[in-house]
Amino acid sequence: MTAGTKGFDLGSNLPEMPNLGGFRSKVLRLGVLVLVLILFFASVVSVPTGHVGVLTLFGRVTGETLGEGIHLINPMKSVQRLTIRTQAVKESASVPSNEGLILALDTSLLFHLDRTMAAEVYQKLGPNYGETIIEPTLRAAIRAATSAHTANALYTNARELVQQQIQSELTTQLAPRGVIIENVLLRDVQLPAMLKSSIEAKQQAEQDALRMNFILQKEKQEAERKRIEGQGIADFQKIVAQGISAQLLEWKGIEATEKLATSPNSKVVVVGNTKNGLPLILGPQ
Repeated sequence: MTAGTKGFDLGSNLPEMPNLGGFRSKVLRLGVLVLVLILFFASVVSVPTGHVGVLTLFGRVTGETLGEGIHLINPMKSVQRLTIRTQAVKESASVPSNEGLILALDTSLLFHLDRTMAAEVYQKLGPNYGETIIEPTLRAAIRAATSAHTANALYTNARELVQQQIQSELTTQLAPRGVIIENVLLRDVQLPAMLKSSIEAKQQAEQDALRMNFILQKEKQEAERKRIEGQGIADFQKIVAQGISAQLLEWKGIEATEKLATSPNSKVVVVGNTKNGLPLILGPQ
């Protein structure tokens, strides 16, 4: 057997190899598409209503902020969302008065974040800036305001003034830090039981005194009215008495007798009254 006549064609029996170049191209295109989609979704951020977005890059605050709505950003950046809506902090504290008495004071603070300083607030105070700076500052402002007034004033007529002092102090301290103070409300002031009873007793006594003064004033006015009325009656009687004489009375009696005599009613007229000369009018028996 010779190699020329009995040899095998090895190349004709090998299987056909697939087109690896086209497969790799499809995988590459698919990978690029997935990467583009990932980058696109990473670049689209949404800031909810009533919030502001603070941009950070690898943990560093860039100073940029985003308003409400949809935004396209650098996919390497992240967004920290802070609310700019009105927030409330309630504080119940035991505070001293001007005399050193301890009062229980319930206070509410209304505030919101300054949109233009959101990045600075996030960088310097963090997202929990309420616990970090607002609550301690509120406590200090309350103690400073109440210590300038007596317990009686705090319980009665100085509450509005205390509110204004606390709000002014908080505005001075927090406005430069990016927190806008809206209002301070004193919900309740609780005094020591003994002092509260004394103040209420004093107020009741003052009310009783005012009521008694009112009653006395009213009685004086009524007495003056009666005096004027009596004087008027006396003056009237004096004037009437000066204009009445015996002759006038007799003449009026004669006129009345004449009218009675002509009246259709049954009667008996007796002439010759011994006292004043006027007739006597007698009814039927």
